Amino acid sequence: MQGFLIRAVVVAVGLWLASMIVPGVEFRSTGALIAAALLLGVINAVVRPILIILTFPITLLTLGLFLLVINGLMIELVSWFLRDSFIVTGFWPAFFAAIVVGLTSWVMSGWVGGPENKGRIDVITMRQTGPGRWE
Repeated sequence: MQGFLIRAVVVAVGLWLASMIVPGVEFRSTGALIAAALLLGVINAVVRPILIILTFPITLLTLGLFLLVINGLMIELVSWFLRDSFIVTGFWPAFFAAIVVGLTSWVMSGWVGGPENKGRIDVITMRQTGPGRWE
């Protein structure tokens, strides 16, 4: 859970930078920024893998550049869910916002996780340690 929250903060920073740099990307409040970052994390965990599998041939033909289109579509989907608080005026602002968020995540990954955390996948498990006790 801690890893998800750290990634959500990193995405929030990227979305904030995108709203400062990219015309057509706007947040109405700080709460909208936080909601967008959390929702983008959930959508990237659920919808994005399905789209990546469905568009794999196009991604191969474009040498992976189509992933930027998918990332832009995920940002547009988040703005559709948060209609009045997170505004993206079209595909191209979403596309460039995806580039800013991706670059921000890439740069901040050097500071957030140490060398031992590079490429690690977090698996959350719960074990019963006694009667009625879980950890």
